[in-house]
Amino acid sequence: MAKPITRPRVGSRWKGRLSSRRTGRRSSRKNGRRIPKGVIHVQAGFNNTIVTVTDVRGRVVSWASAGTCGFRTARKATPFAAQTAAGNALRPVVDQGMQRAEVMIKGPGLGRDAALRAIRRSGIRLSVVRDITPLPHNGCRPPKKRRV
Repeated sequence: MAKPITRPRVGSRWKGRLSSRRTGRRSSRKNGRRIPKGVIHVQAGFNNTIVTVTDVRGRVVSWASAGTCGFRTARKATPFAAQTAAGNALRPVVDQGMQRAEVMIKGPGLGRDAALRAIRRSGIRLSVVRDITPLPHNGCRPPKKRRV
């Protein structure tokens, strides 16, 4: 005899999914939120460019990288890949009503300028463009001299 289907406990992780199925309404909390102002973080490395869009409290709203946009190997490091990644990351937040943003750029990669151009072209007004690339203040001790 088959076990009867019982409702999960209150603390179960399935609780929210069952309630949304019962009501027939999908919970689109993230998509329904209006975000007038945000912060755009661009991390431009030598191998990839990652663009993350957050609200002013730092919660991630949208993100994209050159790798998630379909670029592989050496093509991920190109300016065109960075431009595509920035466009893909900004499309959902422009639909959610973002009008103003600060831009934080980190890293020495080729995608820095291309990502910034794509952000300017998206229609979001930029209040601050800040370079937050970490610089060592005479950082780590260098390795010992090589003996052959």
